[in-house]
Amino acid sequence: MTFFYILISVILVSLLSFIGVFFLALKREFLNRFLGVFVSFACGALLGGAFFHLLPESVEQLGESSFVWIVISFLFFFILEKFLHWRHCHKDHCDVHAFTYLNLIGDGIHNLIDGAIIAAAFLTDFSIGVSATLAIIFHEIPQEIGDFFILIYGGWKRKKALIFNFISALTAIFGALLIYFFSKQVSGLIPVLLPFAAGSFIYIAAADLIPELHKRKGVSGSIIQFLALAAGALLMWLL
Repeated sequence: MTFFYILISVILVSLLSFIGVFFLALKREFLNRFLGVFVSFACGALLGGAFFHLLPESVEQLGESSFVWIVISFLFFFILEKFLHWRHCHKDHCDVHAFTYLNLIGDGIHNLIDGAIIAAAFLTDFSIGVSATLAIIFHEIPQEIGDFFILIYGGWKRKKALIFNFISALTAIFGALLIYFFSKQVSGLIPVLLPFAAGSFIYIAAADLIPELHKRKGVSGSIIQFLALAAGALLMWLL
């Protein structure tokens, strides 16, 4: 029954990636008008997820070495983005921006960790497993909304963004299965993945999304972007 509870929980968490379906009906003109606001919110959610969720847990488990892994993550995603830009962009024109692929990878690592946490919680106690699942659901909702709009902003079609966001979310099932069947063998892996995922979120927010936000110069638009960015971070802190 424990395996059944774990599987149901991670499938439920993975299905949250389809939350973007509620935005499919929006007219393209409306979506384009408010896309900057949604991306600002996504940027805040990424920073909040990194600094309020992943890093504190990482420091608790790894101590100061967490920051080493953040730097390693930065370097890895810098090199990866350079490669993706070279592979997919020609003469600095990208139909699909490289940071969208980085976001899928970083979110996939994050979801794998979530699945591992859920499995470990249920293996400890049923009530702890339920609590962990609910906590992850609450912080995944704004995260998944943000991920969806990052893909849209980066050039993905809405339906394709939904599908690939769901594929990224399925790593939660893989993380849960790893812990359930191989907890002793992979017990040292999850703490390292925490700062690595945090580093990816910080890199995407700081290196890719914030420069995009700076392209809008108006005072009123900048204020709205700041408020949306702060709202994304604040919501992750409250959750």
